[in-house]
Amino acid sequence: MSIERLLWEEDATGLAGRVAKGDVTPLELVDAAIGRAERVNPEINCIAETLYEKARDQAKTVDRSAPLAGVPFAIKDLGIAQAGVPLHSGSRAPVLVPDFDSVLVERYRAAGLIPIATTTSPEYGLRLVTESAAFGITRNPWNTNHTTGGSSGGSSSIVAAGIVPAAHASDGGGSIRVPSACTGLVGMKTSRGRIPLSPMVTESWYGLVVDHAVTRSVRDSAALLDLTHGPDPLAPYAARSPRSTFAAAAARTPGSLKLAFYRQSPLGLEISAETLAALDVAVALAREGGHHVEEIALPFIGRDFMADFARTVASSIAGFIRIENARLGRGIMGDIERSTRVIARFGDVLSAGEVYAALERLHAASRRLITDTASFDAVLMPLIAHPPVAVGSMDPKGADDLIENILDKLHLTRLLKLSPFLGQLMDKSLWFTHWPAIQNVTGQPSIALPVHVTAAGLPLGVQAAGRPGDEETLYSLAAQMETISGWTTRRAPFHLPA
Repeated sequence: MSIERLLWEEDATGLAGRVAKGDVTPLELVDAAIGRAERVNPEINCIAETLYEKARDQAKTVDRSAPLAGVPFAIKDLGIAQAGVPLHSGSRAPVLVPDFDSVLVERYRAAGLIPIATTTSPEYGLRLVTESAAFGITRNPWNTNHTTGGSSGGSSSIVAAGIVPAAHASDGGGSIRVPSACTGLVGMKTSRGRIPLSPMVTESWYGLVVDHAVTRSVRDSAALLDLTHGPDPLAPYAARSPRSTFAAAAARTPGSLKLAFYRQSPLGLEISAETLAALDVAVALAREGGHHVEEIALPFIGRDFMADFARTVASSIAGFIRIENARLGRGIMGDIERSTRVIARFGDVLSAGEVYAALERLHAASRRLITDTASFDAVLMPLIAHPPVAVGSMDPKGADDLIENILDKLHLTRLLKLSPFLGQLMDKSLWFTHWPAIQNVTGQPSIALPVHVTAAGLPLGVQAAGRPGDEETLYSLAAQMETISGWTTRRAPFHLPA
């Protein structure tokens, strides 16, 4: 078997085992990953910065006793620092070149992972498709005419394409789980505070953003979390410690769980038959695993909740733009995309009192949701309302394009303070992804599960949301469903290695 075929077939745990046994060297794996990236990336456009020579140097000196020694990896171009590596954040604005590593990067390297590239993101992570003026369109290896999701779309694309077995990702409104759902991967959105974001930031988007990874297998996601979670002196809070290891949780049977499923749209928008079919598959797999499953409603999670989420994100972006202006000594509104400008200006016209009130309403809704679902070990629900959409289909067109242009050119974003205008913006922005922001607000863990393939041959995953701090139950359930479904052997039919 060629090393490229080995790289394409195995998950990170399997590759690390091959290195430990001496079947393959770290440098051979890194060279195979680089070679595959150079051949296939022109078709999927998932790489922001190449780190090839650094990766080769690291492969020559990596500690072979490290748990994931020599495994090629990739790091998202957003919100995480690597010393000397340009951080674009998916934007044409001037780059930041950090002179330090984030704590998470230090933990990746200590684990023996070898980053070969940074991966594309939409500008500032604001879209749930990975398309930007700076880097263009990132495409889905299952079908390059379709999206890979966002904002960690570059990471999901590079893993689904068989270049690396796992990649760093982050999630502020579904940005780990949506790409996983689009590309047939596992994506754990961790509990708030599970992985520190320091020293890059203390928290991001008022604590909505978490970091972890997209992976080919549940066991890889669990192993990576074991190697990267835990408090840091600069982090303001930390999730409660697990009872054992996450890897042990993924390896054990979950017993008989009490599960729920939720199939309505919190926005009251259309849900495709394929999405509901994927949820039905997940429910059937759970019942086959011996779990009790019942349907529930979440009546207090609706359009008002999502509007407060939108206000919170807009104010975060407005603040970030101000920080960037100060860093560069000039304004960057002319550098960023029109849709980003509209969001930032909306954030600027919101008063501090309005933002605080929105946050308090979100926290109150979170307390109700966590309390009302506490009797369930997990709640299954969709991630994407439609199969992975065609690339470019989320761009504003016709009247929508005209309205956005007027809002931008005439600085009329104050209109978004009016509920009808904000509601229209939400519907255009979130019609593809109605659910994932819920867990970013509540801080709960939620794992994307690859359970379904559409009639057109595209993956369509769903999510299981757990109790705060309880990734272990989710990993145990997900690993069981992964085994029953047989998903671990499925790969995108994209440039199959010899």
